Amino acid sequence: MSEGRRAGLVTGAGSGIGRATALEFARTGAAVAVLDIDESTAAETTEMIRKDGGEALTVFVDIADEASVRAAVERTVTAYGGLDFAVNNAGLASHRRLDEMTLGEFERVVRVNLAGTFLCMKYELPLLGGGAIVNVASNGGLYAIPNAPAYVAAKHGIVGLTKVAAVDYAPDGIRVNAVCPGPTRTAGFEQWAGDTDLIARQEAITPLGRLATPEEVAAAAVWLCSDAASYVTGIALSVDGGRRA
Repeated sequence: MSEGRRAGLVTGAGSGIGRATALEFARTGAAVAVLDIDESTAAETTEMIRKDGGEALTVFVDIADEASVRAAVERTVTAYGGLDFAVNNAGLASHRRLDEMTLGEFERVVRVNLAGTFLCMKYELPLLGGGAIVNVASNGGLYAIPNAPAYVAAKHGIVGLTKVAAVDYAPDGIRVNAVCPGPTRTAGFEQWAGDTDLIARQEAITPLGRLATPEEVAAAAVWLCSDAASYVTGIALSVDGGRRA
């Protein structure tokens, strides 16, 4: 690792939960590869880390493309000398009734969210040599979200992949967990909600009375990758303000 630091990668780290996660890892002293399909936003995250004295690297990745994933993981390992953690956060939202979806739309959502997470794990696991993976699923990976069949199917699949990998790679000292956020107040979520009362309605059905911040979800992911969670593997951790209670 670079100067003895722990090192790892975060996908979708150009914004939202991914950015918050990369920043939180950097605050713990880790070196972070900032992976995103949008290199400009990834570079912004990298600059934020460096301004605070952290070590970061901007890496392009399209998680739906196997060659791109392989190259991004290999670049991270080449830069830092190894891989201690990986947070697979990148994904694609989708809101459409099942009978209104085309097969192409369904396949695209599953390709990015589920197959993309599979590809990341495929190339991360052999290089970890211990350490931890956290897959950012969703509470939609635990129960139904109305009018989001492809998204929910893919997120359920991510939870399943996480559990199988946790069992298969435990003998190698690798822990694999999932974080399942409820609605989170990212810029993207606020833009999607627009001028509607959606946020207020979501807050009203959340026991804690508000939506999560990206930093709160990031804290859970970073904890799961830390030594403090050394006996935790194969879980799907809800970060939802009590909605699953």
